Amino acid sequence: MDFLDRNINLDALLKFSHISHSTQQHLKRVYSSFALCMLVAAAGAYANVVFGFLQGNFLTFAGTLGTMLWLMFTPHSYENEKKRLGILSAFAFFSGCGLGPILNLCIAVNPSIIPTAFLGTAVIFTCFTLSALYSRNRSFLFLGGILMSALSLLTISSLVNIFIGSVFLFKMHMYVGLLVMCGFVLFDTQLIIDKAEKGDKDYVWHCVDLFLDFITIFRKLMIILAMNEKDKKKERK
Repeated sequence: MDFLDRNINLDALLKFSHISHSTQQHLKRVYSSFALCMLVAAAGAYANVVFGFLQGNFLTFAGTLGTMLWLMFTPHSYENEKKRLGILSAFAFFSGCGLGPILNLCIAVNPSIIPTAFLGTAVIFTCFTLSALYSRNRSFLFLGGILMSALSLLTISSLVNIFIGSVFLFKMHMYVGLLVMCGFVLFDTQLIIDKAEKGDKDYVWHCVDLFLDFITIFRKLMIILAMNEKDKKKERK
């Protein structure tokens, strides 16, 4: 049949002609920095789980917040490029260490949760990123207000749940939060493109936005899978 003889043009699939050349180069730097962050975060998570490095939640939180603020207040310039990449690496390392407690929980429940959650996060992140990149008219930028409102409601509900202790509310927070973070991948990707087209080429800070999206999705998926696995074990008993 004729349709079986058709060749798939991969070059056409990976062509983003609606994005200017300078912005495409900017995106390459963003995703190269993102790949660096992933490697360093993996090293941080490994150091925390295997060697017990920075076991205290306060230390990892302080390190993550401190390096993030340091990066934020270090101006984007050619002279500061290597310095900012170093700060970015430190931020990713502390973020990886911060995943230690939930990683240990998943190992105790079922170690296969970790690769499953990572694969799921990678698929989600890739699909939503490509959707944002292929969209020609920045149609997802309108999501900003909706996503920030949803994030505010989730924050309020989590604070309320500290006093209520509702399992249902916690599960709802996880699932809705996962959906919101998927929306942030769309929004942040198109926002980065929009900023780059307008001259903002701070690829290090733009990388932080995407890295936080990925880490948050990964964390929520691990928690959801761990909860489901615990529920299955209870049913078997």
